Amino acid sequence: MASSFDFLGSMQKMLAPMLGQLQPPEWLVREGQNRIVLSLNHVLQQEPQAMERLARQAGKSALIEWAPWSLQVQATPAGLLDRVEPAERAPDLRIQITDALPQLMAKAARGDKPSIHIEGDVALAADINWLIDHVRWDYEEDLSRLMGDSAAHTLAQGLRAAAGALRQFASAITGRKTS
Repeated sequence: MASSFDFLGSMQKMLAPMLGQLQPPEWLVREGQNRIVLSLNHVLQQEPQAMERLARQAGKSALIEWAPWSLQVQATPAGLLDRVEPAERAPDLRIQITDALPQLMAKAARGDKPSIHIEGDVALAADINWLIDHVRWDYEEDLSRLMGDSAAHTLAQGLRAAAGALRQFASAITGRKTS
């Protein structure tokens, strides 16, 4: 049975030659990376134990690659992340996401982790894995600052229901069970 993700895969193959030639300006890439790091730091600040783990890795850097994109970050003494230019230093850890866009979207919809290849600092890899497994964005708390507790709770319930429906849909079209 063909799935929506199969359609995305065929579209990606068809558009890949054109998209490969389109490169955003370097300043836009850097600003996008800065926004990603700011967002990650916002989530990390909500979890003191995560910041403690990162502070132990201060000065070490990780390069995350998902062709053709990459982002290199370094742990700071405060337990947050800072963007590093790859030309400035070799990464202590290299994380390569090997899934293509359709597989990545299907796994995200099911709540699964992407397929990755890791090489480098084992302790840094273990702490990053712990962060991935244990740190979650408390979006309901952020929403409550914008719209109040009651409205944020109602919206968050709706978002959780939509995410559950999306997971059920993804498992139905891929033939896998969700937890």
